[in-house]
Amino acid sequence: MGYTVREQLRWWGIGFLILVLAMWQLGNVMLPYITGAAIAYFLDPVADRLERMGCSRVVATLIITFSAIIAFIGLVLVLLPIFIHQLSGLISEAPNYSKQFQAFLQHRFPNLIEPDSAIRQTLDAIAETLKARSAYLANTVLTKAFTLIDVLIFIVVVPVVAFYLLLDWDRMIAIVNGWLPLDHAETIRELGREIDRSLAGFVRGQLSVSGILGAYYAIGLMLVGLKFGFAVGLLAGLISFIPYIGAIVGGILAIGLALFQFWDQPVWILVVIGVFAVGQFFEGNILSPNLVGRSIGLHPVWLMFSLSVFGSLFGFTGLLMAVPLAAMIGVLSRFGIRQYLSGRLYLGTTGQKQD
Repeated sequence: MGYTVREQLRWWGIGFLILVLAMWQLGNVMLPYITGAAIAYFLDPVADRLERMGCSRVVATLIITFSAIIAFIGLVLVLLPIFIHQLSGLISEAPNYSKQFQAFLQHRFPNLIEPDSAIRQTLDAIAETLKARSAYLANTVLTKAFTLIDVLIFIVVVPVVAFYLLLDWDRMIAIVNGWLPLDHAETIRELGREIDRSLAGFVRGQLSVSGILGAYYAIGLMLVGLKFGFAVGLLAGLISFIPYIGAIVGGILAIGLALFQFWDQPVWILVVIGVFAVGQFFEGNILSPNLVGRSIGLHPVWLMFSLSVFGSLFGFTGLLMAVPLAAMIGVLSRFGIRQYLSGRLYLGTTGQKQD
């Protein structure tokens, strides 16, 4: 005897609540496993392509694993130390920049910066806060998400999980496919394919765009000679995963630093502005249309809202899951709207008579 629709909804609801509670309780314990699963998911097309070229699944997985390990070692040994050093230096120098900005205002606009003015009091408060917190931020901002043990577990567990999931990915998908309820199997498969297109199209494309922009901004600002240019450029590229935010944050940081460093050389300030203007032109007209495409289904506002909500609920793990969950909710919402528009609640008796 099959379950009624109400019974099915009840059991699916119970399962969803159990999943949410598990995520809530486990938190960062799940982080390496979710990360490994995400890596396996996004590398599965590469493994499939290697299989079509004649490699077995084991050989394809080994090739991808060793390539990823070499790339990770290069990243850790070359880029990460420079980024951490410059970012820590930027945070430590923030109080000095605040004082320089206050001195500039006092010199150029003395009436606005009188001792009892609101602007003066605000700047003094900001300077004191930065002075008191800069050392703390410099030491903790890059390590807050993990303890040393967490980092070691992450480094060990993620590659192992990714390797075994990538090795057995197609088999696991086939097994899950066989578990689908027969009455709704085709609908669920179609929703899964739509989620896959939305998620893969956005994340793979946007990661490529972020990597290219991060390299371009970092190299461009370093060639200009901007202090902390590598960290600012790389940060702008990474944040560009959220559309428009990377250019705004990176542009404000870079132009602000350029104003302090090149105040007597306005040409270089214009060059810094030009670096971001060229980057935005290529992102909007070449990179995003070709790498991300138009079949995303993730509006920037919806993406930022999802990152905020899931990040606040589940911490760093929630940030990692925000994009997949946003894509899934978006697809299910569009499916629900289609069902509503074709159903009796929307059409009523008028729509039925017209049919």
